[in-house]
Amino acid sequence: MSATSVTNGETPSAASSERHNLAALTLAAIGVVYGDIGTSPLYTVKEIFAPATGVPLDVQSIVGAVSAIFWALMLVVTLKYVILILRADNRGEGGGLALTALAAHAVRSRPALRHALLMLGVFGATLFYGDSVITPAISVLGAMEGLELLTPTLKEYVVPITVAILTALFVVQRLGTGFVGRFFGPIIVLWFVTLGAIGALHIARQPAILAALNPLHAWLFLVERGWHVFAAVGAIVLALTGAEALYADMGHFGRRPIQFAWTGLVLPGLALNYLGQGALLIGDPSALENPFYRLFPEAWVLPALILATLAAIIASQAVISGAYSMTKQAIQLGFLPRMAIRHTSAREMGQIYMPAVNWVLLAGVVAAVLAFGSSSALAAAYGIAVTLTMMVTTVLAYFVVREGWRLPAPVAIGATVFFLAVDAALVAGCAVKFLDGGWFPLVLGLLLFVVMSTWARGRALLLQSVRQDGIELQPFIESLDPRSTHRAQRTAVYPVSDPATVPRALLHNLKHNQVLHERNVILTVVFREVPWVPMEERVEVESLGRSFWRVTLNFGFMNTPDVPKALALTDSHGLHIPTFETTYFLSRENVVPTSDGGMADWRERLFATMSRNAIGADEFFRLPGNAVVELGTRVQI
Repeated sequence: MSATSVTNGETPSAASSERHNLAALTLAAIGVVYGDIGTSPLYTVKEIFAPATGVPLDVQSIVGAVSAIFWALMLVVTLKYVILILRADNRGEGGGLALTALAAHAVRSRPALRHALLMLGVFGATLFYGDSVITPAISVLGAMEGLELLTPTLKEYVVPITVAILTALFVVQRLGTGFVGRFFGPIIVLWFVTLGAIGALHIARQPAILAALNPLHAWLFLVERGWHVFAAVGAIVLALTGAEALYADMGHFGRRPIQFAWTGLVLPGLALNYLGQGALLIGDPSALENPFYRLFPEAWVLPALILATLAAIIASQAVISGAYSMTKQAIQLGFLPRMAIRHTSAREMGQIYMPAVNWVLLAGVVAAVLAFGSSSALAAAYGIAVTLTMMVTTVLAYFVVREGWRLPAPVAIGATVFFLAVDAALVAGCAVKFLDGGWFPLVLGLLLFVVMSTWARGRALLLQSVRQDGIELQPFIESLDPRSTHRAQRTAVYPVSDPATVPRALLHNLKHNQVLHERNVILTVVFREVPWVPMEERVEVESLGRSFWRVTLNFGFMNTPDVPKALALTDSHGLHIPTFETTYFLSRENVVPTSDGGMADWRERLFATMSRNAIGADEFFRLPGNAVVELGTRVQI
């Protein structure tokens, strides 16, 4: 018998390699996924005891508030996201739009419900952009406010330094995150270890705070607030911001690394720090001016400030990268016009840079910093977008587990009702801060929802117009006389949105050049409601006769739509498209709004403006620039 045992068919080296990969992914997940929620201790406890909440600074309230934070982390983050929502993956991908696509697919036989879920998912996605504006602003501001503890004279420099750091962060985005990514994990690990260690030190001095682990104290704290409970909940929710990132980044790291990181390091670090801040306030109520930085001895404030700043920058980087990824998904699902996408890594396809998104986000972040001026003021604007997104996630998840997974109705409905009740309480708590800044992410989200819904509706009207005015393709092919048409010895590819009608570029080519190519490919690119389409499902080829073929290229919303590369796969389907003997004929629609169209006049004008400013199909689909002929055509909607 061999001295080396083998378990489940794995060799020791394979098992060791798997453990190594899991450890590496867990470290990376800590650096990217948990930066946002990891910076919440900078401001959460201070906001719970702010004058606006009416929470007294006594021992009973301190224990109750910390207990409420701890059990919110357990119920919302641990139970809802880490244990349940992470199971709702769309072929390994997570996030709002991935979940939306999954829910829409589950109810595909009911078009009205499917459309409603798509719109709900899009609204949830727009709220993520509000988070992408506020997170960098509040995280870096919260870190920089530690300067005031070094010397009060630095207070007036907090906002300028914050703006400078954020501007530098957005400027370097074009370089990609790969060159600093490997440092993110160790820094955030150090951050959570520091959070836990300094918290444990103060717990040892005031062990009475450990009573907060009893959920009864959280319940009594909330009940005793009466109608003022919503103000307290609106502050407690700050400890949960970043929970959506666990799900959104699942495609990058996988479910197990994110779960291991949370249970093994992040949750213990956060819990110990919140308990430590509570212990500090029990012993020294004057520490409320900044309970996080007052945890540290005076000599440690500057190192803590530097570490907090790095953590805040990493937290900001996570939501900025998430905004790029969300925008790419929205474009490929048909909710935004084509934009320039730059890949910043030759090895990691997920590392992208979108200039338009980057500069719009920078403008929004700087505006938020200048308008609100402090982390306390921004805290009022922070929670409502996050909690509404959580509610949208709960609703979409119901249709996935009930209609997609076919879980029993009592189980699906019971779980949904419970989490909706929790989400509703969180939303209500944040709604009381609407006039104090909560309107900011909502207005931003509504504006983006108008833009995205207008684009989706406009594209549907445009396709409808093309179909109404177009010529049916198959009869047209059969009517062609091969003896009277000159044939060019090349391949012509005509990308179209409707493969059943004759491409307008083809009609122009025949009319003006009086030529037909030896091979004519009617090409349609389809983005499915799945993140990835495997290569064996990428190409569909249909011969139409008389040297015409209909080719459909299938991509997922996370795939890069490289058309020439995909067309090389047609060889196995009996169609050879030579790379250097192919011309792409594009029809660029110049949209003309009409008074009797399918949308309001202002929406038609908005759609026309977006259509004019969208990047060309040649750049988006990676077509070779020296092989593209673009022909304009006017289309009324």
